[in-house]
Parts: sequence; structure tokens; C-alpha cells
Amino acid sequence: MKYLFIVFLLISFSGLSQEKYLTKTGTVNFGASVPSFEEVAAQNNSVTAIINVKTGEFAALALVKAFRFKNALMEEHFNENYAESEKFPKATFRGTIEKFSLENLTSSKTAFKLNGELTFHGVTKKLDDCTVSISKTDKGLVMEGSFEALASDYGIEIPKIVSNKIAQDIVVSFRFELTN
Repeated sequence: MKYLFIVFLLISFSGLSQEKYLTKTGTVNFGASVPSFEEVAAQNNSVTAIINVKTGEFAALALVKAFRFKNALMEEHFNENYAESEKFPKATFRGTIEKFSLENLTSSKTAFKLNGELTFHGVTKKLDDCTVSISKTDKGLVMEGSFEALASDYGIEIPKIVSNKIAQDIVVSFRFELTN
């Protein structure tokens, strides 16, 4: 049911194309590496994101199984043991970019605050005061940013046997090239 809601949300956003900018090829990376151990990092290059330039509303949807690791075994453990991607197939964000103004954007990056709710692993948490940069290009808008999240905030337990090899603080970064 939630999936249908998100599809309808994206379709309704696309109905007014001059007010909405969209991508289906956004990038989200995360890292939970600790020094002296194998890198724990993944990238998802098929994230859907949309922004309403009139209101500053922003939404993003990432399929959890689309995160790719350098190590196939690590990817398998992520999907089966940590993210439980069969049970929780999507990560979503819905929020608002404060004081967003399309008219004031240039090719230089402009900083904004992004507030909203991030849902991952079946847990929804507020994400406040995430700083994003947005710039205008010939094709649309580029939005970039990052934030930190705790695995424990999203109900993810890291087994004691590997707890010294995986950081509790997860750094999430994103880049969206949105067109209308």
C-alpha cells in the first residue's frame, strides 16, 4: 500500500512539470568504515527523487537491494542480516527545503536546510537541519548533501563479533541531477 502511495505521489508531482524536477538516476552512498578494517561502503545509482520548486517539498525513494558493495559477501550480509531488504525493500525520505527559491539559484552552489523524515528498516526518524547545496544547470538542478545516522536509531543491531569492524555512525551522501 505504501508503495502505491509513493507511485501516486511521484505521478502527481510529474503532472505539473514546470513546478517539479525529477530524477530516476540519483546517487546515494553510505559508509560505515573503521580504520584498519575492510571498507564498509555502498552506492545506489537508481534513486528516484523529486522536488516541487514552488513549495520546496522534496521526496526520494531508494530500493535497498540496489545498494552495491565492492564485496559481494558484504552485500549479501547487508541485505539479509542488517537491512533485511526482503522485509523492508525501500528507504524513503519526505521533507521540505527551507527558504527554497528557484529564481535565486545560479550555477554556483547555494546552501539550504533540509528537514523531513527518513524511513529505513521500517523505522521513521526526523532528519532536521541537513545542509544541502543546490545549483542550476543547463538541464535542471543539482542537489547534493550528506548527513550522519546511527544504525541503532533504525533498529539495526550489529553483532558483537563484527562490531569493531563496522562504525555505528553511518555517513550518508547523495547527489541528484533533477530535470523538469
